[in-house]
Amino acid sequence: MASWKAILGSPTFLGLAISVVVVSIVVQLSDRKSPESRLWTVDEVAKYNGTDDQLPILLGILGSVFDVTKGRQHYGPGGGYHHFAGRDASCAFVSGNFTGDGLTDSLQGLSSAQMKSVVDWRDFYFRSYKHVGTLVGRYYDSHGQPTKYLKGVEAKAARGAQLMKKQESEEAKVPSCNSRWSQDDGGKVWCDTGYPRLVQRPQEIALTGRMSKRCACFKEEELSRPGLEVYKGCDYLSNSCMV
Repeated sequence: MASWKAILGSPTFLGLAISVVVVSIVVQLSDRKSPESRLWTVDEVAKYNGTDDQLPILLGILGSVFDVTKGRQHYGPGGGYHHFAGRDASCAFVSGNFTGDGLTDSLQGLSSAQMKSVVDWRDFYFRSYKHVGTLVGRYYDSHGQPTKYLKGVEAKAARGAQLMKKQESEEAKVPSCNSRWSQDDGGKVWCDTGYPRLVQRPQEIALTGRMSKRCACFKEEELSRPGLEVYKGCDYLSNSCMV
């Protein structure tokens, strides 16, 4: 009878051992392989949150699911974007609230500008990562069809894009002030040509739900226009103001 030493050293045994190792590696790689595109449930996506390094990492946004495994250093445990892994936290992309109720797919209360930003983020993931399906729930039904909620979000985002383009066009007619800030001197605005005035941004309420102003440079003959505000403590015809 052959000794165990002879058997272990034989080419047949070594070949078998190598085969077992190769099979093991293949199995591990198959576990990490990006899933095929399909419908996902919330519970299924939650398993791919990066805590199991044998599984891919998935992320949802507006109901679209992406494989972000190649960004494991960012989406895995300890990464700066780990809070997005294994869930659809669409709202957090613009709210900046990465804890508790902030990690939600509901965009209720967001402005058209914020919804446009979320749609832009979704477009980024389509360009940068593999799309692996849709998440059944708020944005897609059980047949993978877009819901009224998703259509509403996309319509409001498109409206936001139109308003932003219109605002940019209108603001281009009156040049913005130059500005700088330093810890020692504070803020300063100035105009190379004209005089600095605060003026209401015309589309801001529709875009963000709040009023805001910008600093723009107006010629002397334009200073009588309604709605122009002189900076506090600044001379009427000064071309620079401390703010």
